[in-house]
Amino acid sequence: MSPLLLFSFVVIYFLILLTVAWWTGRHSNNESFFIGNRNSNWVLVAFGMLGTSLSGVTFVSVPGAVAREAFAYFQVTIGYIFGYITIAYVLLPLYYKLNLTSIYNYLQNRLGFTSYKTGASIFILSRILGATARLYLVVNILQDAILQNFNIPFWATTLIILLMILLYTYEGGVKTIVWTDTLQTTCMLAGLIICVFYIMNNMHMSFADSWQAMRDKGYSKIFFTDPNSKLFFVKQILAGAFITITMTGMDQEMMQKNISVKTLKDSQKNVLSLGFILAFAILIFLFLGGLLYLYAAQEHVTEIGDKLFPAIALHHMPPIVSVIFIIALISALFPSADGAITALTSTFCIDILGIQRNKKLTDEKRKHIRHSVHLVFAFVFLFFVMVYKWVDSPSMITIILKVATYTYGPLLGLFTFGILLKRKVNDKFVPLVCLLAPALCYVLDTNQKLIFGNFQIGLELLIINGLFTFLGLLLISKPQHAID
Repeated sequence: MSPLLLFSFVVIYFLILLTVAWWTGRHSNNESFFIGNRNSNWVLVAFGMLGTSLSGVTFVSVPGAVAREAFAYFQVTIGYIFGYITIAYVLLPLYYKLNLTSIYNYLQNRLGFTSYKTGASIFILSRILGATARLYLVVNILQDAILQNFNIPFWATTLIILLMILLYTYEGGVKTIVWTDTLQTTCMLAGLIICVFYIMNNMHMSFADSWQAMRDKGYSKIFFTDPNSKLFFVKQILAGAFITITMTGMDQEMMQKNISVKTLKDSQKNVLSLGFILAFAILIFLFLGGLLYLYAAQEHVTEIGDKLFPAIALHHMPPIVSVIFIIALISALFPSADGAITALTSTFCIDILGIQRNKKLTDEKRKHIRHSVHLVFAFVFLFFVMVYKWVDSPSMITIILKVATYTYGPLLGLFTFGILLKRKVNDKFVPLVCLLAPALCYVLDTNQKLIFGNFQIGLELLIINGLFTFLGLLLISKPQHAID
């Protein structure tokens, strides 16, 4: 299909986003930007968060990994549901009770000022690494499919997309994102379903025929029962639960949308609905992955992994399907990138700079600082996307989840310690504990064969990381009464 025609559809889609952003961002203020004036509709938040949770990585990497791991990722997804239940009935009541704008204020109330700054800093690092990895994957596809034909370099493509995101999040923040994410999630899921039905129709297969063909190839296996394997179902379900608890429940980007909902009850409905809808959506993505490999064999397509879906959609399907794929891919990109930049801006302004607490600052000055920080994070994203371009991993979902096991582990330890125990930590040593725990995990991870033999540690390294952090905090703490 003509790159110029594809590009024109991208421009039209973006103009629609700008229109929605202008409409929702009118009369916005700092409260609108940070938490949507606590007046967001829970149905819209739940549906929009589905797009944020899925992202372009799910859209491309999950189907691409089916040949290697079959439907094993669904084991992790089952764990997600348990994680969302924990968020709904443990973390959300805590956040609403304290009326938090930033969830890391909890760490200050419970553990101390240094712990609070440490938690916010860990989130900033975690979200930058994860969001830029997701952004890189989609930008790379758009570069190969469209913009390289106009001799536009990769860095310029990334910069253009980041400027697009800045344009529609600059004023409205969370208030705008709740609506734009809803639009984008709709487009993404529509694209997914259309691609599934097109491939089935083209191969003259029913759902039952497709499933049987996947079973014959070994693609549809969900549960893995070898305890030594990284894919062992117990490990994967546990890891999925804790990934959700940390990457959603202890993540400012995800939680600022939840706490923008007016009541706790509605916010809980939002989270629980999201968990079950997300599981169903990922199952469809896995089914699509099986279809893609069946179709690739029929059409003699040799690409695998992250390159499979783009190759088939752009070169082996009708032009209209190619357009749908590109729009769906962009729709998967924007919710993960716009929310990340907005959340990072919120966290840096509130938790690191403390602009909400500084009574000397006028609202206009706070707004100016927020705009400056928002712009700086866009350029930070540009830098890290270029780093990922240099690394060029064949499966970005593997990279993202691996990074999460190291960066979110300390947050898991901090929040768990604060919630479960009533001990007082020596606050100044908390950053050291949060550095040592991932370092120990790295040593453990890189020496698995030597330490455990055939037993493999996978995503459950996140739990181990949290445990190391918890034990470190225990060592630098005393019973509350001993301090008081």
